[in-house]
Amino acid sequence: MKENRPDPVGKGALRRRLLDARAALGPDALARAAEGFAAHGLDLPELAGAGTVAAYVSVGREPGTRGLLDALHARGTRVLLPVLLPDNDLDWAVYEGPGGLAKAGRGLLEPTGPRLGPDAVTAADAVLLPGLAVDARGMRLGRGGGSYDRVLARLARAGKDPALVVLLYADEVVARVPEEPHDHPVHAVVTPKGATRFGRS
Repeated sequence: MKENRPDPVGKGALRRRLLDARAALGPDALARAAEGFAAHGLDLPELAGAGTVAAYVSVGREPGTRGLLDALHARGTRVLLPVLLPDNDLDWAVYEGPGGLAKAGRGLLEPTGPRLGPDAVTAADAVLLPGLAVDARGMRLGRGGGSYDRVLARLARAGKDPALVVLLYADEVVARVPEEPHDHPVHAVVTPKGATRFGRS
């Protein structure tokens, strides 16, 4: 879910470095990583115990979510997937399996089912956030688009506190992520090598 807006000082260079590293990943490495994401994600209590998970469909060299989405769906978890709106906000629809996805703008895959409205995310017990890095405090570096900043603000306005989880490659867990006042820490990160939980605030 990428949009274009100015980057704060410090974030742009880190984003470029991380995206360059992702661009160097080959098909075999991506496939192995996707298997790890699914296995360790299913073991994470924040996802394993969730009745509803708001997630997203990975594209390109993003950490692969498809195996995890299918496993959660097969387990009976209600999975919500985003639909990008013209103003870069997110609508949501229920994931009905791989056959229920269609190509959309910006190279995205979106669910084909009925749209539930932007507030549907407030029903989630866990939210899988896209990202480029996370640090030891759980601070996440996003793509800089702002769509998920809106999601997090919507959750806060609704008084909701779902578990926030990010999937990342192992080398994207870094010492420090530049942050702004509106940035939210995540509660857990899943890599192909395992999961780290930062606790609930």
